[in-house]
Order: sequence, then structure tokens, then C-alpha cells
Amino acid sequence: MFLEIVTPEAILFSSEVDAITVPGINGDFQMLNNHAPIVSVLREGTIKIHVHSQEHLKFNDLHGKLVKAIDDDKILTLAINSGTLELNDNKVIVLAD
Repeated sequence: MFLEIVTPEAILFSSEVDAITVPGINGDFQMLNNHAPIVSVLREGTIKIHVHSQEHLKFNDLHGKLVKAIDDDKILTLAINSGTLELNDNKVIVLAD
């Protein structure tokens, strides 16, 4: 599935991923390939991006505003304050703050 994370300042992440876990209003949830279409509001928390390999870890850090960390070589974490998510046709767009 393709993931794009966007802020008012820039596109932070844009790549194919294996899965994504997000902090939804009613709790964290994960999306895999071929997930049903969904729109959700996101709360403060951590987005976990499961990537194919370290080559896919292209992440733009905007002056330390958003925190990034690599956990087990294939998981990228991103702290957000809030946001909105839309998934349709294996494309996830996260508008993050």
C-alpha cells in the first residue's frame, strides 16, 4: 500500500509500506494492504510505519517539530499532535499536525 504523510509545511513521507498503525480517536488501529476504505480523525500519539526495508526510510524532519525513530530496522515511528486519515484503493493519506 502507498502511504503519504503531509503537514501544512511539507510532505513528510511518501513511499510504499507494508502496514501502518495510527492513533485513532477510539484507540490505535492498524491497516494492511487491501483494507476497506476508511476516514478517521487521529488523536495525539504515535504513527508506526512498517516498511519493506531501510531503503524506504525517507523521512523529512522539519526542524525537530516531528520526532522520528527507527525501532527494529523496519519500523519508523512518528509523533503527531492530531490529524486526519483517509484510505482508499490501497493509498493512505495522513494530514498530520
